[in-house]
Amino acid sequence: MTKLTTAEVDLIVAETVKRGAALGKALSIAVVDAGGYILQVKRTDGARVLTPGIAISKAHSAAVMERPTRQLHGWAESNPGFFDKLSQLSLYPIVATEGGVTIKRDGEVLGGLGISGGTPDEDEATCNEVLETLGYELAFRAWGQSAEQLAQSGEAK
Repeated sequence: MTKLTTAEVDLIVAETVKRGAALGKALSIAVVDAGGYILQVKRTDGARVLTPGIAISKAHSAAVMERPTRQLHGWAESNPGFFDKLSQLSLYPIVATEGGVTIKRDGEVLGGLGISGGTPDEDEATCNEVLETLGYELAFRAWGQSAEQLAQSGEAK
């Protein structure tokens, strides 16, 4: 199993800080390993007090659910009781919101990146931009979708 190195985590955080500054946003950034355990959390100057915890939950959710948190909306809405119980079993709450993206390379989940401090769409876009710039994969199967269906959808990279 491949793991994120300290240098990779530092680079992800540094690139995210740079993009947050370009947006004029004070962000909190969390990077976790494939098991959802914290590798690094950074709260930039001016970031609101709750944003580190939110970023951690987003990163954790993206890692352990093996897909971006945006893709969890439907499941959370269709089965809220189970989704709630799932969060109770997890180290951190499982969230279905924008701003948590799975870190994946060569088809292998390495961890998750969570950002909080911008709008939900800004948090999501920043995650995607950072990970794409650094060469990570951004194609993920929807629940119940096969690898073949993902390839046919044109989202596979």
